[in-house]
Amino acid sequence: MAPRVNLVYPKREQNTIKRYSHQGTYDLPTIHALVQSASILHVSFVAATDVGPTILPMLGVLASYADPSSDPLTSPSSLYLHSYTTARLATLSRDPSGLPVSVAATHVDGLVLSLTPMSHSFNYRSAVIFGKSHFVTDEEEKLYAMEQLVEKVMPGRWEGTRTPPDRAEMQSTAVLRVDIDGASGKGRTGGPKDDKKDTKTEELVHRVWTGVVPLHTQVGEPLQSGDGKVEEPPAYVREWINETNKDAAAYAVESANGEEKKMKEVESD
Repeated sequence: MAPRVNLVYPKREQNTIKRYSHQGTYDLPTIHALVQSASILHVSFVAATDVGPTILPMLGVLASYADPSSDPLTSPSSLYLHSYTTARLATLSRDPSGLPVSVAATHVDGLVLSLTPMSHSFNYRSAVIFGKSHFVTDEEEKLYAMEQLVEKVMPGRWEGTRTPPDRAEMQSTAVLRVDIDGASGKGRTGGPKDDKKDTKTEELVHRVWTGVVPLHTQVGEPLQSGDGKVEEPPAYVREWINETNKDAAAYAVESANGEEKKMKEVESD
């Protein structure tokens, strides 16, 4: 069997990383994993009548309506964004040529504390996608995207609720599809990196603590509320909480130790 080759985004002027380029990656699976695991994405755009750029926190998911059986973590995909029918971004995305946007995803994995303030850093992972946003008008594609969005938030939730959405819900909700033109990722792992002028100063190294404080999201205990009468959360909720907490904690520690396994092509600075 031939070895598997990961897809990469081509380097272009817009997505080429120039500063600390050794920390960058154009590896599609790595970038898609970063975007897919981010709870919130930040979408930037500039309208023709704007005096400056606009940035919005939004829910988004990578998926392929043309090939729904494909894995969005390893295959070319579109980025679907949840919006409202009369929202400004949705209105601008109705242009047949699409609205140019950039979408950012960021994870902070640790605080890197060095001998001097100027050498402090973060262990982090980030990705930026560039493309054009289009207003989805096809009802089947829109329903497909809505299911993918819900399943990204909580796997198993779509089937665990009242679905499909009714006509009023479908009419008030907008789905935008970003056709991706390019992307890149960047990140850091490992411990502090201080200058020799400081590491050779005995008084300093014996006075200042250095190291990494791992940082990760901790999902809390579910709290029953609302009109639902079921007291115990379903198994898929418990499974998601346990898996998320376990993976996040392990990832932060691995990153601090320079044992990053998911952010390919990235080295410590």
